[in-house]
Amino acid sequence: MDSGEKSTKKLTLVPLTLMIFTSVYGFNNIPRSFYKMGYAAIPWYIFSAITFFVPFALMVAEFGSAFKEEKGGIYSWMNRSIGPRFAFIGTFMWYCSYVTWMVNVASGMWIPVSNAIFGKDTTQSWTLFGLQGPQVLGVLGIIWILVVTYTSTKGIEKIKKVTSLGGSAVLLLNVFLWVGAIAVLVGNKGQLAQPIEGVKSFTQTPNPKYVGNIIASLAFVVYALFAYGGIEAVGGLVDETEDAERTFPKGILISATVISVGYSLGILLVGVFTNWGAVMGIKEVNLGNASYIVMSNLGYSLGTAFGASESIAMALGRGVARFVGLSMSLALSGAFFTLMYSPLKQLIEGTPTKLWPGKIGETRDGLPINAMWIQAAIVCIMIALVSFGGSSMAAFFNILISMTNVAMTLPYMFIAIAFPYFKNKEEIKKPFVIYKTQGIANFWTWVVILTVGLANLFCIIQPAIEGDMQTTIWSIAGPIIFSVVAWLMYSNYEKKNKGGILK
Repeated sequence: MDSGEKSTKKLTLVPLTLMIFTSVYGFNNIPRSFYKMGYAAIPWYIFSAITFFVPFALMVAEFGSAFKEEKGGIYSWMNRSIGPRFAFIGTFMWYCSYVTWMVNVASGMWIPVSNAIFGKDTTQSWTLFGLQGPQVLGVLGIIWILVVTYTSTKGIEKIKKVTSLGGSAVLLLNVFLWVGAIAVLVGNKGQLAQPIEGVKSFTQTPNPKYVGNIIASLAFVVYALFAYGGIEAVGGLVDETEDAERTFPKGILISATVISVGYSLGILLVGVFTNWGAVMGIKEVNLGNASYIVMSNLGYSLGTAFGASESIAMALGRGVARFVGLSMSLALSGAFFTLMYSPLKQLIEGTPTKLWPGKIGETRDGLPINAMWIQAAIVCIMIALVSFGGSSMAAFFNILISMTNVAMTLPYMFIAIAFPYFKNKEEIKKPFVIYKTQGIANFWTWVVILTVGLANLFCIIQPAIEGDMQTTIWSIAGPIIFSVVAWLMYSNYEKKNKGGILK
């Protein structure tokens, strides 16, 4: 293949930005945050954007442009900055959290599919060959994992098409939220469904679970960190990007700006047409269905704001629920196609090939195809165990989630810790520089580390304060277990390759 053909397959700014946007931005986070905190979620999102997301995204942009020829993503960044053992522990912990994400979402993504088809969640009543409810979702999840893996092994072009479609769907969903909310505001002559009562509305949540609970409110920062998480996953795309020195940082900056503003503005707009007490405060509402209830309410509110009959307003609500279901299905598909290979690509390509047994470490056409199929097998087995294993397996999966809740954000601290070392190494060429001095780099590194560290501390102790000691114990045990496994794997590699050159 000649260079001209290669360049046509490289990611340009728009597909790259959409891939980043799809991987990071979760529309569900807007209605779920409003359900948890009301308008009081906005300051926490702004705080998290200032102290974590934007400075961390700029670090990723500097790392990415400096190591544009490296294929190992975050592993390569940490390896070149500090060392291979540190890099492997951080990357392995980060990767494990995405495996749990895939197990969780592969079954759960059929809820938006159901909303797209039926206008509501009917998944609990689905049957297939004598199987019911969760078992059907498990089978569909396994089929989905196999289809995504097979398609992803065919190359970046196939992945790019799906992620671009997913990114476009999320953009349309947000445009509908913004335009629809403004239309309701005009139709209701400026009256908000959830009134703003001065500063109090942005500091006090209407949710009784959080009222007076300072620890729970501070633990919400972790939820905001999750909402901003994933930008490091696209670090492995630097070598797939056209004119990476300029395009990759631009894509990061554009995405970071749009995502930061989008979350806060979106939460504010939900209050235009949603009264927390009347819509969110009823017992039928939960984190799983909050998005569909909010957006269905938007359709209903559009109808009533402009004088439609009750039946037409209800029909509008169902129509919007279908639109949300379709958009969320496409968005989740886009995220799946990126996350199915990008974290694994960084873990496999960055690390020494001999660290992996057999042919796991081999890559073909820039993709770790053997490892992708092994990953698919592990995820499918876990889905089957959770779907068919009864209450004991469901409890096991809850433990897994607790283990990865903290483990998913701790790698951000690993990457941030590596950043001052990276800045201090003059031998590393840095074509894109935002942090002009070592002092500024050190300052923002500490800001990011303290934000992530304190948020996780509150997240760990909150369940214990509420009497759920098991979640607290497993939240601490998860990162320790993942770190010990990574340490042992790397130590075993070093023993077998004494005197060898570490990659």
